[in-house]
Amino acid sequence: MLKSDRWIRKMALEHGMINPFSEKQVREGVISYGLSSYGYDLRVADEFKIFTNVNSSIVDPKNFDEKSFVTVQTDICIVPPNSFALARSVEYFRIPRSVLTICVGKSTYARCGIIVNVTPFEPEWEGFVTLEISNTTPLPARIYANEGLCQIIFFQSDEICETSYADRKGKYQAQRGIVLPKL
Repeated sequence: MLKSDRWIRKMALEHGMINPFSEKQVREGVISYGLSSYGYDLRVADEFKIFTNVNSSIVDPKNFDEKSFVTVQTDICIVPPNSFALARSVEYFRIPRSVLTICVGKSTYARCGIIVNVTPFEPEWEGFVTLEISNTTPLPARIYANEGLCQIIFFQSDEICETSYADRKGKYQAQRGIVLPKL
């Protein structure tokens, strides 16, 4: 069942599901973030790993070369044309055992050719979210730190899962920064 703003607020405030938590949508002069009708618009932090092919590396999820990124801390990240950057959320998430989330990009960025890709937050996963930001355009693209980047939609099952992400000791559990692929 899709969860409403009332449920999200209760889970964030009483159970620490989202921290820090913005109880209303903040919009004035920024790309919006915070609580929405049926989701939560998370913010991107000011830490970015921008993909570069200076070393002519091959992208290999089993043997990822960290030298493929340039790490920057900035209020505005410039993502090169037809490239991508990794970032992390400002918010730390603690997902309940009966909940699964899906992340979708915000329309403001989507209308500029910016695609945000995040895998679902599985039951009992917790951590800062590692965000993949793709620039599909032939032009450089700006990403604004501490503003909205994507929306998290929460689904609650009518029964508890048999094995949660925490039970499996998932490799991305309790991640703190931008986490690169792990095998």
